[in-house]
Amino acid sequence: MTTFDGPPIDIDTRPSVLDQFTVDETGRLGRRPRGVAYAAGLDDVLAVVGWARDTRTPLIARGAGTSLEGHLLARGDELVLDLSQADSIIGISPGDFTATVQPGVTRTRLNAAAAEFGLQFTVDPGADASLGGMAATNASGTTSVRYGGMRANTLALQAVFADGTHARLGRAVRKSSSGYALKDLLIGSAGTLGIITELTVRLHPIPEWLRSLRVSFPTVDAAVASAVEMLGLALPVSRLELVDAGSMAAVNAYRGTAYAESPALFIDLEAASAAAASADEAEIQRICGAHGAMDVAWARTHTDRHALWEDRHTLFFALKARSPGHRFLVTDTAVPISRIPDAVAAATRLAAEFGLDASVAGHVGDGNVHAVVPYTDATYEAAQDFSDRVVRHALAAGGTATGEHGIGLAKKRYLPEEHGAAVDVMAAVKHALDPLGLLNPGKILDD
Repeated sequence: MTTFDGPPIDIDTRPSVLDQFTVDETGRLGRRPRGVAYAAGLDDVLAVVGWARDTRTPLIARGAGTSLEGHLLARGDELVLDLSQADSIIGISPGDFTATVQPGVTRTRLNAAAAEFGLQFTVDPGADASLGGMAATNASGTTSVRYGGMRANTLALQAVFADGTHARLGRAVRKSSSGYALKDLLIGSAGTLGIITELTVRLHPIPEWLRSLRVSFPTVDAAVASAVEMLGLALPVSRLELVDAGSMAAVNAYRGTAYAESPALFIDLEAASAAAASADEAEIQRICGAHGAMDVAWARTHTDRHALWEDRHTLFFALKARSPGHRFLVTDTAVPISRIPDAVAAATRLAAEFGLDASVAGHVGDGNVHAVVPYTDATYEAAQDFSDRVVRHALAAGGTATGEHGIGLAKKRYLPEEHGAAVDVMAAVKHALDPLGLLNPGKILDD
């Protein structure tokens, strides 16, 4: 460990440590950072930011490291600020349905603590991400169809800015019309405007009646049509996930299961009473049957529900296991609900056009469509061209380049096409809050 002049901070510069920060979950590569500093709380963050400002050293704030768009990769001489040790649950207020946590707390830890009060933290991106990182990317996931993503579930936060000041943004209330929505500005900013050091998030009651099911369909179109009809009838689905045939085959190989290797929906259905649950189950059966469902498997116990959702949550690892020695590109477009079938069809068609073994899945309930593409050096260009075409199809359909992963290094070239002149406003905000360009530079806007 090397101690530098200025604020009393320790920076780890061992090559074996720095090499751990040169690649992300998709295999995207970066450079070795200048070093790694660790923060356990606000005072540590203030010291590191002060040192970075005095030495003009760029900072990359990092939590669990599950980002998929290159947010955490160094491009030059950045210092990584590791917040994983800032992992205290400061307090849970059951009567207010809130929890206040440090940024390194993971969603599963918070859920375990909240469950003692009959509550849950509902944002579920699949990975056991840290809440600070989830807020920084405005993560969402499987439950956003009912509960929304991080922006909807973060009431207040504390952040340190590039000039060394810190402030609390937002209030722990369900609504406010007071001043600018600065808290919402930092959510999704990928650590480019400020470093989150504390969050107050919403908790929700664990439903009395919860049913999970997996439904197999003959085609992707039939599965998507069923999902859209469920949404149109306002059925109380809290998860509504699409998995294609190739993905189900990968799950079977990885988990040792024997499910039908055809497109499927994974669904959670909530209800307030047994009678309501029974009526909703019957309606789900009717809708799926009308669209040619081949099999409906219900999971009514906690054990069965957990196993069903483990199948979905381990999908990425199943796809990685199916293609050893590959790196993986994961697209993240979102489109209006009515354009979901087109988006899925376009991804499937383009994969065939580029000769790629793509698997299509996604949070179909909120229009978020993912394609996972294994690639090697030989197919890298084809994978990039595929991703570009998928994004441009989504933008042409009125959608977005990224539904939940964020911009990072991979998606910033699409900002002008998606936002037009609003990109200049974003640049003005960035310059106002970080005039030296020290906070995660180049990850949303060019330097």
